[in-house]
Amino acid sequence: MLITGTGREFIIKDTHRGLWYEDGKLTKVLEAGRYKIPPQKRWFKRLPTVECLLVDVRQRELTIKGQEILTADKVAIRVSILVQFRVTDPKTAMHAVENFADRLYSDVQLAARRSLASMTLEEILTNRNRLSEEILADVTEAADSYGVAIRRADVKDLIFPGNLQEIMNRVLAAERNSEAQLVEARTRAEVEQIQAQSRAEANRREAEAEAEARRVREQADAEALRVQAEAEARAYEERVKAAEALEGHPALLRLAELETLRELAKNANARLYLGFDRNGLALDGAEAKQAGS
Repeated sequence: MLITGTGREFIIKDTHRGLWYEDGKLTKVLEAGRYKIPPQKRWFKRLPTVECLLVDVRQRELTIKGQEILTADKVAIRVSILVQFRVTDPKTAMHAVENFADRLYSDVQLAARRSLASMTLEEILTNRNRLSEEILADVTEAADSYGVAIRRADVKDLIFPGNLQEIMNRVLAAERNSEAQLVEARTRAEVEQIQAQSRAEANRREAEAEAEARRVREQADAEALRVQAEAEARAYEERVKAAEALEGHPALLRLAELETLRELAKNANARLYLGFDRNGLALDGAEAKQAGS
């Protein structure tokens, strides 16, 4: 965009740069900001005619549409290439070549022809990235000479002859089907692995829970046995002490026997075992004690 007009004010945005011309001669490159074109005359003195050319420095895209090119094995294919670029040196871009976009288009075309002519069809099909990389490497230095930086040069489309295209479509469909089956198999294997891990984890936790429950039961049983043993030991000690206390007092011993008999009489299921002498006669408490001794 060319800006002219005496006394005209204008603004240059961050997306552009300005080339300042005085009487057709480039004098400076303007950054983003507000500017004003001065008048042509001042105090009867003629001033230079000023013009400002705005140059877009944003990233842009250029599509090189399909053109027929022969591969190294003489197969005619059509290729479309998408180029992303931006102007890095406005002065060089506008002065080194007549039209930097047209020049870039031609350079990418020639780079594509050189790269495709050095590759077989199989190499192109199996390594499309190599083709893009070769085109980018080939055209980068040339574009830099006229103030343009290439960011990417991607192969957008590859078009083959009719019969070959049909074959390629079948091959691509088979590859997609194979990839889909591979993804499905991997997904199924991953699901089965996760399920197996989940079952193993559940079994492990169940075994740990059972082991913990068994340990708690064993501790409880052991504690119960210990408490029972202590209780029996204390009861035995008390009986021994009671027997020792009654041993020297026959009247108290007889009273204890009567108390025992009275308690037994209250229980219909209670049994009383009596001692016998050698002749089979029943003994009373004292005699039974002597016979036992």
